[in-house]
Amino acid sequence: MNTYITLGLLIPFLGTLVGASLVYLLRGAMSDNLRKLLLGFASGVMIAASVWSLLIPSMEMSQETHNIPWLPTTIGFVLGMLFLLALDTFTPHLHLNTDQAEGMKSSWKRSTLLAMTVTLHNIPEGMAVGVVLASTIAQGVDINISAALALSLGIALQNLPEGAIISMPLHSEGLSKNKAFGLGALSGIVEPIAGLLTIALITWISPILPYLLAFSAGAMVYVVVEELIPESQSEPHSNIATIGFMVGFVIMMIMDTALAG
Repeated sequence: MNTYITLGLLIPFLGTLVGASLVYLLRGAMSDNLRKLLLGFASGVMIAASVWSLLIPSMEMSQETHNIPWLPTTIGFVLGMLFLLALDTFTPHLHLNTDQAEGMKSSWKRSTLLAMTVTLHNIPEGMAVGVVLASTIAQGVDINISAALALSLGIALQNLPEGAIISMPLHSEGLSKNKAFGLGALSGIVEPIAGLLTIALITWISPILPYLLAFSAGAMVYVVVEELIPESQSEPHSNIATIGFMVGFVIMMIMDTALAG
């Protein structure tokens, strides 16, 4: 079991590392079409993972332990979105398609603000992996290790483009390849940390797992709606992001149902 937990925590981070390492392999700035395709793909993966790996299991658990099955899932989902809204409101960060920083005023460099944006994305993903892995440990919770690893693999898939999307623009803006890779990699380290902290609290969180699963889903959906989709649809307009979304959604749906089935 410990081996599976370690793999579940590290696989998403390895996805970020591989994506960030593309700065060494690809020359020049990332094209608009490639960036939009990757953003769309990441969005599709996260939405599918939110539904099949988090919301559906949350509802299934709630049916077994609560008189109103939909209530824990609803509460958790709303709280997850509000949590990311608070982080987005108060944490200094910068999106790729704008020079206007968001959050509290800060003197941080542009590169740091860009890395902080991806770090904010990775917090709910790390929590999601941690909650699902914790569910495999908790007694009487019907989520198997295959489902947990399916989510980890899905998060790793969407981390591949995120790692590239953060490291390559940083290099094109003047940072060395090593520094661009380092910032891209550091943005992903929050995932195993968040996951490990969640697992460490299993004794306390076991009774509220339906809420936490939905909380993670809400946080991930917030990232998609607030950040990834708007950036994928920035000018010049193209349908390539929609195609990427379709591919990412289908791949994650198949992975989750095939591996967890």
